[in-house]
Parts: sequence; C-alpha cells; structure tokens
Amino acid sequence: MPTDIPAPLIDFSHRADLDILVSRWAYQPHPRELPAVYQQMTDRALQEKARFWLQDIRRRTMNDPETTLWLLNVYFPDMARRLGGRLYVAYLVGPALHESIVSQPGYVSAEAYDDKPYAISFFGDEGAAIRWLQIQQTDKVH
Repeated sequence: MPTDIPAPLIDFSHRADLDILVSRWAYQPHPRELPAVYQQMTDRALQEKARFWLQDIRRRTMNDPETTLWLLNVYFPDMARRLGGRLYVAYLVGPALHESIVSQPGYVSAEAYDDKPYAISFFGDEGAAIRWLQIQQTDKVH
C-alpha cells in the first residue's frame, strides 16, 4: 500500500555506552526543513547532556552556506554554552560531499577551532569519527 508520508529526515540515538549523540540524516534536506531539525537536535542534546556528537551526513549531497555560517557563528557556540562545556562534532561524510566541503574557500581544519567553544572534524570512516570523539572525551581541557 503506497503512502505519502515522507521518511523522517533525521534519526537520533544516544549511545550512552560511548556518551555520543548520533544523528543520521536520511536525505538532503531543503533549507526550510532545518530549523525544526535543529530544534529536535537541541532538545535531544540537552536532554542527554551530550557534548559529543556524531553527525552521519553521508546521504547528503551539499551544505547550505547560509546554514553553515549560522552553525559556526550562532548554533554551536550557543549549544556549548547551554551544555556547559566544549561541543565536539564529528561529521561522517561521503567522498563527494567531503571533497566539496574541504575545497570550499572558507574551509578550516579541526585545529583551527582551538580557540572556539566547539570543535568540528570530518571523517569518511565511522570508526575513525568515534575514535576522535573518544580522544576528545579524555582531553582534560573540555
């Protein structure tokens, strides 16, 4: 029986054993869908007191530049403040999106976030992303 109900854009799970909030994006969102999704992300992160996030965006094909600026300048700093410590976000990306991200003129490496209340890094392998988050958890300065 066919249905017109779309699949959820994002699936959240909290890996309590790893203290990581995992968000898996199901498809490339339209920018108008993002405010509701980021509100859900905020609610879940605050509920779980999760400062270590794995964002699986392998099914996405592009980043909206306006949303990226908002994330970097407003959302991530605000979430770090609300969570009471540095926020760490590991993005799991597919090869084409990874290339698109790192070739953008404004791209900065993970080390460039040293003076920010958050840190971001991009990975093509989920195990490597989780290891990076675990290393951040053992860092005494977060």
